[in-house]
Amino acid sequence: MDYNIKFIKEFIQLTINGYEQNWHERNGGNLSYRLKDEEVEAIQKYCDFSGEFKPIGTSVPKLAGEYFLVTGSGKFFRNVSLDPENNICIIQLDEKGENYRILWGLKNGGRPTSELPTHLMNHEIKKVTTNNKHRVIYHCHPANIIALTFTMPLDNKIITRELWEMATECPVVFPSGVGIVEWMVPGGRDIAVATSKLMDKYDVVIWAHHGIFCSGEDFDTTFGLAHTVEKSAEILVKVISMGENKLQTITPQNFRDLAVDFKVTLPEEFLFEK
Repeated sequence: MDYNIKFIKEFIQLTINGYEQNWHERNGGNLSYRLKDEEVEAIQKYCDFSGEFKPIGTSVPKLAGEYFLVTGSGKFFRNVSLDPENNICIIQLDEKGENYRILWGLKNGGRPTSELPTHLMNHEIKKVTTNNKHRVIYHCHPANIIALTFTMPLDNKIITRELWEMATECPVVFPSGVGIVEWMVPGGRDIAVATSKLMDKYDVVIWAHHGIFCSGEDFDTTFGLAHTVEKSAEILVKVISMGENKLQTITPQNFRDLAVDFKVTLPEEFLFEK
């Protein structure tokens, strides 16, 4: 494989960035990218189409036949840049969107991320809701956002508003807010369904006591979204640790004024008086 191909190079760089942020302990977290037609053409010569199709664990008919670059199950983000061919893989879905086969990668054996059902269901809904623009799904374990899910109500309105207040750019970076999935066993179809329902509305979904999923058009935007959410959560953790005695904050009208200047739409459901 030519690791200078742009999407592969950027995929690997995101795994480096996420590991350096301390969001990927051991084999924690996963990443997937939906290839464009010209990218599929560029990697054809590296692909082996003789592998058998295996069940995804869910059905994603709107992604039938599409190609994805994904991290491997049980693989460490810290090792992706050291040995890409052993830690990531390119897969293709069948004509029904119910099975996948590995075309390249995982040279020493293995399978795509255990969260593949969630990734693909998120990709499917985002392909529709963003008019084919979103192509990256990123799951990581940022400590501060996870910590907040133990102490705050698992209410998207409350958590969105608190995160927005901590950093002025937050309502600009994720104007639709954040969705929340209460704790569920990861890796199966149930949590995939719950997450994809929220991805219909949000670009950020928090898994309580576990981590976050982010969706974006490209690697920079998606990583930047996760980075912004976690930075805001870090500030909130510090504010709470100081007694949460806010002497001043950003008001609902401040948010409305910000929305006008930055040309974003902020749902009024998050702009309640506290």
